[in-house]
Amino acid sequence: MIRVLSAEDVRAALPMREAIEAMREGFSALSTGRARVPLRSHLATPEGTNLFMPAYVDGMPFSAVKIVSIYPQALPMIAASVLLMDAQTGQFRALINGTYLTALRTGAGSGLATELLARPDAALLGVIGAGAQARTQIEAVCTVRPIREVRVYSRRGAGSFIESLSPLYPNIKLIAVQSAADALHDADIVVAATTASEPVIYARDIKPGAHINGVGSYQPTMQEVAADVVVQARVVVDSRESCLAEAGDLLIPIRSGLITAEHIYAEIGEIVVGLKPGRQNDQMITFFKSVGNAVQDAAAAARVLAIAEQRNLGTLVEL
Repeated sequence: MIRVLSAEDVRAALPMREAIEAMREGFSALSTGRARVPLRSHLATPEGTNLFMPAYVDGMPFSAVKIVSIYPQALPMIAASVLLMDAQTGQFRALINGTYLTALRTGAGSGLATELLARPDAALLGVIGAGAQARTQIEAVCTVRPIREVRVYSRRGAGSFIESLSPLYPNIKLIAVQSAADALHDADIVVAATTASEPVIYARDIKPGAHINGVGSYQPTMQEVAADVVVQARVVVDSRESCLAEAGDLLIPIRSGLITAEHIYAEIGEIVVGLKPGRQNDQMITFFKSVGNAVQDAAAAARVLAIAEQRNLGTLVEL
């Protein structure tokens, strides 16, 4: 029997605060050699890209593989499923809606980075992008910091996105703005969650002491955060290996000779376990770059299945 879990089942099983703790567990395992995560495989098709992402964390009862389809002209743009296997027998245990799980764990990863790197009093959040990823990015940041105002810019317009958020955040001022600069002006925390190939965040719009989460670009040719930001920021990544293979935000300034690979200060897991300190003063600009790592899916999905089995969530299917 395999347990099939919908997006609603995932929401019920793993609230954002618990998802952030799952990321703490997963990233610490990744940075201390307790996770086995091959680089993901890419399969290009005429209209998009398919990604195959396996992972196992030592001691975890399940191994996982996620299949992601990224098709920019489709709605939703990202579709995914996560398959969990029993780590002792190899038997299939669960098939999980990976579209929502991907947005949740990506948001939770930024939530963890924000908790470790943003100023404790950060209150203004600027967001570029108004898709599913932006929604969980906002949820995660608001979970770990006392956010009072959120400004969102999307080139397609963010009005309906703001309307959908308003009932969820009655005590936060939510604004759809007309430009990226309007979203970023004086922001304490910045999120880039787009599919942009050209930068949407420049140093001229970033104030001293800001923290940036960059989660949208996932290929060497994609760049959300301009090189002039990267050069002056303390750069923390989800995985050095993955980012040096896939993160255009870093690879483009490396190829231009503006920085070297050593400009990456730390993996977020190294900060979690205390191998390196995070923010060291209120003027430092910090930049968390994530291309997504299968250890996030494994850690989140394992928690989802454990709760789902306790609460009898989802549907059991005979294969």
